Amino acid sequence: MTHRLSGQTALITGGAGGIGLATIRALTDLGAQVTFTARSAESLASARAALDGAGHGVICDITDRARLAQITAPGFDILINNAATIAPAGRMLDLDIAAFSASIETNLVAQFDAIRLCLPAMLARGRGTVINVSSGAARRAKEGWAAYCTGKAGLAMLTQCLHLEYGAQGIRAFGLAPGVVDTAMQAAIRASGINEVSLLPRSALAPAAQPARMLAWLCTPEADSRLGQELDIREPGLRAAAGLPPLA
Repeated sequence: MTHRLSGQTALITGGAGGIGLATIRALTDLGAQVTFTARSAESLASARAALDGAGHGVICDITDRARLAQITAPGFDILINNAATIAPAGRMLDLDIAAFSASIETNLVAQFDAIRLCLPAMLARGRGTVINVSSGAARRAKEGWAAYCTGKAGLAMLTQCLHLEYGAQGIRAFGLAPGVVDTAMQAAIRASGINEVSLLPRSALAPAAQPARMLAWLCTPEADSRLGQELDIREPGLRAAAGLPPLA
């Protein structure tokens, strides 16, 4: 897949760590010019140090609609909606409505806003790729994750709607559930002790490079047979097609 994305521009939200950071490297390796968002100057500086010159980072809370509009104004060939939050974690009667609403704003509304802002330039070119980083929580409820599960379930439906409305106009839409990955979010999950996912040892988590490689592969024509689908990285045929090793 060397330089398969040469000449293409990509925007990755939530690119300062974990899957986002690894995906910047993966897309850059394929020749794409990558812009990524970070929420703070500190996280941006850390990402820049780790990337050794790869990618162009900008500070942006993706729920800041005016700032997001500024960042997307140049237009991109690829959008990867990766930014997300696991908070608030807790049983439903223990959740604050403002915190629940903020979760939906981050995990669903802001993703829609990014798509809405990026679509016009993609449609004008007659092509574009949008990948929403999903979760198994979109399909399976987890105790204490009402906000997260609801947001990700909505995001999965948003992927299908995007494919239905704009697939025929060259917009390549995918959702990807990356599995349990060794990220800062997983560290927060382990600390919460809220459900069985929090009990997984760190040794059981996949490296971020695996979903990053899958996301980069989805940006290439090799993935066209899976357009519009909600994909799970653990599916053996998908892993083989993307060149990932089989799961033990």
